Amino acid sequence: MAPLTRTKSKSLANPDPVITTLTLRPTPQAPSCPTPPRDQPTLSTLPPELHLLVSSHLTYPDALSLKHTNRHFYTLVYTGVNLKIEWLIERRRLHLDCPHDKKCELGSDMRFCRGSVRLLMKRRREHGECDTREGGRGCLVFGTGICTFRRKRVGLLEKASRFTLRLGSSNVLGWWMCLAVMGALVAWFCMEMQKTQASSAGAISMVLEEQSV
Repeated sequence: MAPLTRTKSKSLANPDPVITTLTLRPTPQAPSCPTPPRDQPTLSTLPPELHLLVSSHLTYPDALSLKHTNRHFYTLVYTGVNLKIEWLIERRRLHLDCPHDKKCELGSDMRFCRGSVRLLMKRRREHGECDTREGGRGCLVFGTGICTFRRKRVGLLEKASRFTLRLGSSNVLGWWMCLAVMGALVAWFCMEMQKTQASSAGAISMVLEEQSV
């Protein structure tokens, strides 16, 4: 209903009396708003039974990521020994690098994700293990036939990381031995260069002495 407003009008004969009249002023109509769409269900709004069903189809890296999303998934998602072993067997079947350390502990996620396992999961997350050609292993992150996120050329850093994973990153003694051998080779090369320079300088001095005589 339109609101009532008051207006004052004065008479021409007698300006003193004031006559109050009521006028109707139309109210502007509000634009019709569309009804909001119904909220779409998300992963967090699903019942726990579906959470268990979804988590049972995940590999170990995906299950570990979902587990550390919040407290609900931390107590619900399974990342035990069996899932770790299945992930390692799947990597071996796809001819991917596996941790070669004998001290690989499967008891807890913190002890398992040390050393080369952490590097393997990082490489997988960056699509370093995916395949861009048809008929290959495809994308290991999204499960597609061809990976469109992998870089075509493998850089020197990735090659070095692969070499590191093959040798075993937690073998500290082996790394120290490699560094010692490399240092010895560099020292031997420097000594040989000094000997060569000294012999050439001696030969030049002898030639100069003979010419002076």
